[in-house]
Amino acid sequence: MNESDSAPAPVELVLLDVGGPIYDDAVYRDALLRATRELAEREVDEAEFLRVYDAQRQRQRGSLRTAMAEHFLTAERRKELSDLAESHWEYPAGALHPDVLPVLRRLSARYRLAVVANQRRLVTEALHRDGIDQHIDVWAISEVVGAEKPDPAIFRHALDEAGVPAERAVHVGNRLDTDVRGAAAVGVRSVWITRGEAPPEPTAEQLAEPDAVIGSLDELPAALDALRGGAP
Repeated sequence: MNESDSAPAPVELVLLDVGGPIYDDAVYRDALLRATRELAEREVDEAEFLRVYDAQRQRQRGSLRTAMAEHFLTAERRKELSDLAESHWEYPAGALHPDVLPVLRRLSARYRLAVVANQRRLVTEALHRDGIDQHIDVWAISEVVGAEKPDPAIFRHALDEAGVPAERAVHVGNRLDTDVRGAAAVGVRSVWITRGEAPPEPTAEQLAEPDAVIGSLDELPAALDALRGGAP
């Protein structure tokens, strides 16, 4: 193998999830708690809810909505719970992480940027309000695309729209099941940001899955440099 064969592919496209990297996932958590309380036939204690929520985050596989339905309702009411939670789910301006806009300004000067997210189409209103959309070149919103992560179709949609091969893209998300494994299934490298729906206590095995791990978006430019072999 010669040097060019072993060198990492350059990064041209950065894919970004919305909940976690851009907005605080506590917004959806609170919407799910509200919906669970409205549907449950008993009082739902917040501490009990958070124990179930955190245990599911720690597993990094399976749906939070399913876990809540099975614990507080019945498995058959999962869609009812999901629909009600989504009706309460809207990002206020205060949910925007403070590191997002400064980092996106830096990244947009060097890379093309895409949003790849399991979200309703109305999330674009929040992204427009907060000035995120002006930095985004490609959109892959699940309600619009008709596929949710980890379905390869939503990642391929973004790659096709950008005209960038998978090996030249990196996906940034905070879940192993939908983000890291979903990206890997189509040959896209991943940066795992450990906030929001990431596990409360990541294990060594979990930390080994992505190509890079960061705690905040401030660390992303350096992580991308490392993935592209330190190229300027």
